[in-house]
Amino acid sequence: MSTVPSNPPQQTLQQRLVQLSRAETLPLLRQLRRGIEKESLRIDAEGRLAHTPHARALGAALTHPLITTDYSEALLEFITPVTTRVETSLEQLEAIHRFMYAALPDEMLWTSSMPCLLERDDEIPVARYGSSNVGRMKTIYRVGLGYRYGRKMQTISGIHYNFSLPESLWPQLFDIAPRSAELSGRITDAYFGLIRNFRRYAWLLIYLFGASPAVCKSFLDGKQHRLQTLDDCTLYLPYATSLRMGDLGYQSNAQENLKICYNRLESYVDTLKNGILNPHPDYERIGVKVDGEYRQLSAGLLQIENEFYSPIRPKRVAKRGETALTALASSGVEYIEVRCIDVNPFMPVGIDVELMRFVDAFLLFCLFSDSPACDDDGRAELIANNKTVVNEGRRPGVTLQRDGSAVPLQQWANELLGQIEHTALLLDNAHESSAHRDSVAQQRRKVADPELTPSARVLRELRDERISFSRFGLNKSMEHAANFRNDPLPPKLLAEFVEMAERSLRAQSDVEAQDQLPFDEYLKQYFDQYRAL
Repeated sequence: MSTVPSNPPQQTLQQRLVQLSRAETLPLLRQLRRGIEKESLRIDAEGRLAHTPHARALGAALTHPLITTDYSEALLEFITPVTTRVETSLEQLEAIHRFMYAALPDEMLWTSSMPCLLERDDEIPVARYGSSNVGRMKTIYRVGLGYRYGRKMQTISGIHYNFSLPESLWPQLFDIAPRSAELSGRITDAYFGLIRNFRRYAWLLIYLFGASPAVCKSFLDGKQHRLQTLDDCTLYLPYATSLRMGDLGYQSNAQENLKICYNRLESYVDTLKNGILNPHPDYERIGVKVDGEYRQLSAGLLQIENEFYSPIRPKRVAKRGETALTALASSGVEYIEVRCIDVNPFMPVGIDVELMRFVDAFLLFCLFSDSPACDDDGRAELIANNKTVVNEGRRPGVTLQRDGSAVPLQQWANELLGQIEHTALLLDNAHESSAHRDSVAQQRRKVADPELTPSARVLRELRDERISFSRFGLNKSMEHAANFRNDPLPPKLLAEFVEMAERSLRAQSDVEAQDQLPFDEYLKQYFDQYRAL
C-alpha cells in the first residue's frame, strides 16, 4: 500500500485527493488526455537554416493532421493525436520523426529551442500554405509577425503540451448530472483556476526543464541585449535557464499593457477581443494592404488571438472558418495548452515520459489547489518571478517574490514539490506504479543540485568541449539524426505515413477548389466574428 508523503497539503487539495481516491473515480485518472506539439527547425548538413520549401513528401502543411509548419517555412511542427498513455504519445512522436528523416535524406532537425546559425532577417522564409483563403490568411499572419517582431523571432521553437481531464470525471468531481446545463461552465471555471495557478508556479517548470541558456550571436545580430560573451559565436547568461521564455523570445513592448484577465472566461475573451480590434499606432504605420499586397491581417495590437504569447492557453477545437476565440466563448474550455517547455537537446524528440508524468502531476496540483482571483499585484509578481528564473534561476541564493516577501527559490520549489507529490501519488495509485513519484524525486534532485538541470548541462558541455552553441546544436542534431536513420519505420507504418501525406495534398487541393469568396471578403467575415463577441 502506498504511503502518504510528508508535508500535508492545504485543505482544498486534500479534499480533492480524497474525492478522487474513491473506487469509482480513481480509474478515471488513467484516462487523462494529452497531446504534444513539437517544433524543430530544418537545417542542412552544415547546421544552417534550410531554405528549401516544405517538402511534398511530408504532405501539405495546411491539411496534414500530424505534420505542419509554424512561423517559418523551415520550422516543422509535429502533432501527436490525443492519447491516454504518455508512452503512446512518445511513440507517436518518435514515429513522425522517423518518417521525416526518411522523407528528407539531406536535412536534419535542429535540436534546441534557440535557433541555429542564421543569415539576414529577410532571408528567413515565411511559411506558405497555398492559395486558399485560409492558407493565405495563415501566411499573411506570419508576414505580419515578421514586420512586427522580425523574422528571426520566427525561428524559435518549443514544445506545447495539451492536457485535459476525461469528460466522465467532471460530473464525479462536481457531483452533478453528466448532461447538466451547469457542467460546461463549471469545467471552464475549473480550467481557469488551473491556469491562474499555473501562471503563479510556471517558474518551477522553467527552472526544471529550461534548456536554452545560450544563443548563437547571429540570432541577435546587433540588437541590444544584456547577455555575456562565451566565445566568438556564443552569447549566454551564466545562471540562465530558458532565454526563449525571456526578453529574447516572443515578448512585445506593445503587449505589456495588455493585461489579460484569467478570472473568468468572459473577461479573458473581452480583453483579447479588444487587443485584436483596437489598432496600435506602430502597426498602423506598417500598413495593412500596401500596393495591393497584405503586410499583416490588421493593424490591431494583436492580429489574431494566437499573437498573444502566454505560457499557457485555454483552448477549444474550432470549426472550419471559426475563430479560436469564438469557439471558446460559445462552448467553453475543452483543454489547456502548456507552452513553456523547451526542446531538450539531449533527448531524441526533445521530451521524455518522465517530464510528461511530472507535468501531469503538476497540472493536477494546479487544478485541485485553491486558486485565488488574480490582480495587478499578483500579475506583477509572477512576471517578475518568471524573468528572475529565466535569467538567473540557477544562481546560488536566488530569491523570488511571494505575496510581497522574498523567498528562496530552493525553499519554495521544495514546498511545491511536496504538494505535487500528493497528486503524483494519486496518479501512481491509479496506474499501480511509482513512476509519477519517481519523476517528482528526480525534480527534487535538480532543486538540490542546479548542475543537474538541462540548462546547466548545456553550458557545461559548451565549456568542457570548448565548442560554440552552433557546434553543440549541430553535434546533437547529427547524433539524433543518425539514431533515427539507423532505426527506420517498419514498411507498413512507412506506407501509412506516405498515404497520409498524399491524402493531405488532395485535401489542400479540395480546399482551394471550394473557395468562393474573394479574400478581402473572407477576411472581413473572419474579423466580424470578433466584433460579434
